Amino acid sequence: MHSTNPLTASAAGSLAGELDDQDLAATESVDYPRIERAVREILLAVGEDPDREGLQQTPARVARMYGEIFGGLHEDPRQHLGKFFTQQYDEVVLVRDIGFTSFCEHHLLPFMGKAHIGYMPDGKVIGLSKLARVIELVARRPQVQERMTETIANLLEDALAAKGVAVVMEATHTCMTVRGVRKPGSLCVTSAMKGAFRTNLSSRSEIMTLIYANGR
Repeated sequence: MHSTNPLTASAAGSLAGELDDQDLAATESVDYPRIERAVREILLAVGEDPDREGLQQTPARVARMYGEIFGGLHEDPRQHLGKFFTQQYDEVVLVRDIGFTSFCEHHLLPFMGKAHIGYMPDGKVIGLSKLARVIELVARRPQVQERMTETIANLLEDALAAKGVAVVMEATHTCMTVRGVRKPGSLCVTSAMKGAFRTNLSSRSEIMTLIYANGR
């Protein structure tokens, strides 16, 4: 395994001003000079001149971008799932329409959409913003939507010890809209059900009805 390399002067730039403390911690595991060299080689390989005015800073910009959008590889989402509140509430808690952007591991193109997270508490609840933070952090890595959905559901099931956990994700994949079959408007929907939402048809029907209520 190669040792961690510091940011080059060009890649460092205004990085500190663009990223928060957690993002900056994640950048320590990114080999920025190696990314810059690779981007320069890609530009040469497709017939471009990486030394022309518009592309001179592109390798450094792409390196900074990868450090940011793949920062979730170097952070543990469980850091946001450690604080709970005792609450005798045993009905469904649902947060709908959590926006996210992640990146297809096959082409490194973005897919973006909305996540819906529901759970059935068993004596403790978690702050709603923590659910959104988990989505944001898990999204920042190359992956397929199916695995992302299952990863989030497993994290929440382990942390919440809830009676049931449901994760439904809807996303548009640019690897289908800007290349290949080029079908804009297509939507991929994935789900992961745990506990009561998997074993009890009534509970599963309830959570899906709540997710798609009001004509969604």
